[in-house]
Amino acid sequence: MDYRPGAYLSAAQVRAQLGLGATPVNQALNRLMIEGMVEVVPRKGAIVRPVSLEEILDIIDVRLVAEVHCARLATERATETEITDLCAMLDQAVPLIEGRDVEGLMLLDRQFHIQLSNAARNAVLGDVLRSLHERSLRFWFISLSDDRHLRQVLVEHCQIAESIRARDVDRACATMRSHIESFRAAIMRSSIP
Repeated sequence: MDYRPGAYLSAAQVRAQLGLGATPVNQALNRLMIEGMVEVVPRKGAIVRPVSLEEILDIIDVRLVAEVHCARLATERATETEITDLCAMLDQAVPLIEGRDVEGLMLLDRQFHIQLSNAARNAVLGDVLRSLHERSLRFWFISLSDDRHLRQVLVEHCQIAESIRARDVDRACATMRSHIESFRAAIMRSSIP
């Protein structure tokens, strides 16, 4: 969200801000275009794609299927070390919440879901989830700006981790579904057009 939706970006501006050469910036803009994050206008630059409620609702629909299945697999396949690491990671959230570090929380949220997908031991599912998470980052930033949702995410992550620790597949699936529905509710409360 450093570059606001609808903002115009020139490659020269990005190079100057990041201190990079033309090749990495052009490659990054091309990748962002492929991922649907920017629209490249030939000889003019790029425009940060506007935030779309329809797009995020579509992503949420896919996450409901993919992440609930991921929770199931992680519950069945995670090692004790992976579960311990997952739970320990959540301890990092408290100071981030107290400091209202939305970016830190967003990155921690993403890392939590990445560790779950790694524990699921399905590389294709992991690739799908990484793509969904990358496309969701802007929306996570919006949802985590909501004080009510900010604190709820930690509770939900703890419930998911505890369900996995207990090897309770049904509860892990239910808590993951609830977590994603909570995200949907937070997005619906936001001011996305």
